[in-house]
Amino acid sequence: MHYIPAVPPNYAEAVKWCRKAAAQGRVEAQNNLGVLYVKGRGVPQDYAEAAKWYRKAADQRHAEAQHNLGVLYFNGHGVPQDYAEAAKWYRKAADQGLADDQHNLGNAYLKGRGVPQDYAEAAKWYRKAADQGHPYAQNNLGVLYAEGRGVPQDDAEAYFWLNLAVISGNEKSAKARAAMEARLSPEGLSAAQKRAREWKPTRRP
Repeated sequence: MHYIPAVPPNYAEAVKWCRKAAAQGRVEAQNNLGVLYVKGRGVPQDYAEAAKWYRKAADQRHAEAQHNLGVLYFNGHGVPQDYAEAAKWYRKAADQGLADDQHNLGNAYLKGRGVPQDYAEAAKWYRKAADQGHPYAQNNLGVLYAEGRGVPQDDAEAYFWLNLAVISGNEKSAKARAAMEARLSPEGLSAAQKRAREWKPTRRP
């Protein structure tokens, strides 16, 4: 996923102004220019050129550009595919609070892509994203609790996170949620549902 800014319909004009601002070191313009190259809007699609502009903004700690550069490395678009490099940029964006990259980093630790496989680290990063309301991180954290990987096995906690994932829009979590529901006592189910009703997401720092 690439963060795409709101740009006017005249993409060629957008490219012209983005390029001027980007050349002056404006990080938003650098990231936006990278997005335009990825999408092929106002310029021919060129992932390598996108990577160049993303990197300029990413090196200045622009979180969305760090995310976008990580995506290019993960997929091998415009740069050699490199999971370790992808994880490096995901971590930089995750440390700035981007839920997508906290989730991405959780996936990296879960699968051992670019980092050593570590279920506890996966759970840690999933929780950071889940706390912000990321439905896929909520699902994955719930699954870890259901299976006892990286966290103590806990049916109530698994149900809680899977339930939030469904509420947040991840309908694919419904089957796993139903399986956890069947394992809870009526009292335990009621308590987990009450937690979900009272839960509020945290904001990105």
